[in-house]
Amino acid sequence: MKLSKSFLLVVLVAGMTLGTAWAIRGQFGHEQGAAWAGGIGALVLLLLAKRKDWYPKALRATLAGAIGWGLGGAMSYGIVVGYGRGSDFGNVYYGLMMLFVIGGLYGFLGGGLFGLALEDSKMKKVDWPRLFVEMVAVALVTYFFLIEQWGWLMTPPRSEMWAACLGLALGLSWYLVRNYYVAALRVAVFAGLGGGFGFAFGNFLHVLGYVSEIGFNFWNVMEYSLGFFGGVGMAYGTYTANWPQADPVREEPKGEWFPIMALTLMIPFVVWDQSFGLERLTKMATTIQIANSEIVAKISQAVALSLILGSAGYWINYYYFQKSVVAVNFENLRWFFFSYFSLYMVGSWLITGAFFSTYRVEQYLYAVNLLIIGWLLQKGQAEFQPKENQVAHWGIVLLGIGVIVAVLALIAIGTHGEIKGAQIRF
Repeated sequence: MKLSKSFLLVVLVAGMTLGTAWAIRGQFGHEQGAAWAGGIGALVLLLLAKRKDWYPKALRATLAGAIGWGLGGAMSYGIVVGYGRGSDFGNVYYGLMMLFVIGGLYGFLGGGLFGLALEDSKMKKVDWPRLFVEMVAVALVTYFFLIEQWGWLMTPPRSEMWAACLGLALGLSWYLVRNYYVAALRVAVFAGLGGGFGFAFGNFLHVLGYVSEIGFNFWNVMEYSLGFFGGVGMAYGTYTANWPQADPVREEPKGEWFPIMALTLMIPFVVWDQSFGLERLTKMATTIQIANSEIVAKISQAVALSLILGSAGYWINYYYFQKSVVAVNFENLRWFFFSYFSLYMVGSWLITGAFFSTYRVEQYLYAVNLLIIGWLLQKGQAEFQPKENQVAHWGIVLLGIGVIVAVLALIAIGTHGEIKGAQIRF
């Protein structure tokens, strides 16, 4: 089935959105930063879909996507990136393929939980407590055998939490397969393939950027690549999935207090708590030679917290505490999306000192991306093109990615000798 221009447009918008959010995530890191970016990626898919039957569960689906992408934030990949900077094919190919695994786990968990929240219905309820218990149990067993018993280490001496995330993905897969959640499985697979390829390709671009000696943050380019292709894969999986017949639209938003609270307060507050320390902010202000760096650091910290609390208070009141019921619809979800995205971007500007110095040019590109996304969001609407899940085709795509990554590894090692930050695994 040929993909139309309108379909390609919405996929592009989804890729740009998660790509930009993931690039911003580079300032915050870990589970909380990844969760905020993942939530933004989930929101844009709901807006592009423009399905009225999805709006009542939009906040739940957004939180599910945020949790899924956030779980991958536990994985360490700094040394794996270093393998991709090596000068021999074996180590470089290993590094790129392990980044494919890491990026794939990000996408699979994020896409799978997002899709599962959309498939959740009165006719076929998801047993969320059982799912999470199963995922955790499989994660513990997988980590124990792969790491503790067999010693299959990906990134020594760093954390091997990739094995636990692999277990989470296996547990999620088993739940989706045995309960016939075919749409969610499709979203998980394509988000995983996209995120995996994006991370490997991003490391390739990172290496070429370093060798070129162009004065730009190519680590950020690598992050953008992971998010962009992860978003493209997640969008493709969502808009080509066979979704079951929808429940009647439920206008009553009450009972959604936890998704609203988690998205607007819990995740951003943890990001603030873990990222906006005075020591880090003072060092930033000193580096860019701001007078009274300690005062500037305290002001930046206070402004960030005030914006988070103010935004959270507004949206919690808007969607939950108001006496007049406010149903989630395209218009208010769009404003929530831009508010949530803008707050994330402003947080990045505060933590890098972009309000005071232009030394981080990529920070302003986030705003350009957001403006373009806002413009395209008005024009695009997802054109659903359901396809059947074909495992053989997925295997062919996986094999093709393996070949492409091999070619990228060959090109990379041909551009340089030993470079700074290179790591040797074998």
